[in-house]
Amino acid sequence: QVQVVESGGGLVQAGGSLGLSCAASASASNFRINAMAWYRQAPGKQRELVATITRFGSTNYEDSVKGRFTISRDNAKNTVYLQMNSLKPEDTAVYYCNAEILDRSIIVTTRYWGQGTQVTVSS
Repeated sequence: QVQVVESGGGLVQAGGSLGLSCAASASASNFRINAMAWYRQAPGKQRELVATITRFGSTNYEDSVKGRFTISRDNAKNTVYLQMNSLKPEDTAVYYCNAEILDRSIIVTTRYWGQGTQVTVSS
């Protein structure tokens, strides 16, 4: 069984900062958490990729958040973080964590989603 649980988020004024965290857990020892990512979905829009990080720490960012957001992870805790600085009203969205988990017993990778956390940036 796999769980992906986000925390953080909330309401902040434009120019402010917020941090999100996401912990992934798997009950079976043969599971390994590979890449993790943050997505977001604003009202009336499609879900979009915000940032990704591999197990080895390589990162990628969506262009609009480059230089403002930082994704990081702690493999020992199976946790990924998103530090968001210089927030803008257009960053308002529900932010979702995604974890890519490998079942080493059958060599199958499955992606799991968290429940989402609201980030609201007021102007």
